[in-house]
Amino acid sequence: MKDLRKNYTSGELIEGNVPSNPFELFTQWFEDASNAEGIVEPNAMVLTTVNIDAEPDSRIVLLKDLRKEAFVFYTNYESHKGQQIAQNGNCTLLFPWVKLERQVIVRGFASKVSEQESIAYFNSRPQSSRIGAWASSQSAPIQSREDLEQQLKDFETKYTDTAIPKPPHWGGFAVEPKEIEFWQGRPNRLHDRLVYR
Repeated sequence: MKDLRKNYTSGELIEGNVPSNPFELFTQWFEDASNAEGIVEPNAMVLTTVNIDAEPDSRIVLLKDLRKEAFVFYTNYESHKGQQIAQNGNCTLLFPWVKLERQVIVRGFASKVSEQESIAYFNSRPQSSRIGAWASSQSAPIQSREDLEQQLKDFETKYTDTAIPKPPHWGGFAVEPKEIEFWQGRPNRLHDRLVYR
């Protein structure tokens, strides 16, 4: 590991060449990531929350909406991340676009989106994903994989001929940034960083 080396040479991040609105720059970079070969899920982001003991906890989630003032993702509210956000909404989002030698860190505060918005997004999901939201007790221990798959089959049977409602424990969070940091790799480890506050 100690001998792994890469010299970053694919771009630069100069303050005079970027928009004054960080959401405009994020949109440009997101489009670059979406169009780049080798980046399978450009909307994948590392969400870091803190638990009741103020210990950090990280996992990957998917960005599902970018608003004028917030980054939106959806999850099970009873999961570890959902419970942690309920206790302390301070969090970070990290977009690791390594292929482009770029990353974006969003430091902000997460809060639930409206129930109407969660329902609208839930209804736009594939049927298998909607069933999965009912079958999976995210972050909770299970007896076996077979039990989980049986729960999935039970819910598939239950909702064979009827609409699948959004579970009450499932919905969205919007992260409103306090600051957004853009990082571009540069040669000799003299990387560019711009922080919008």
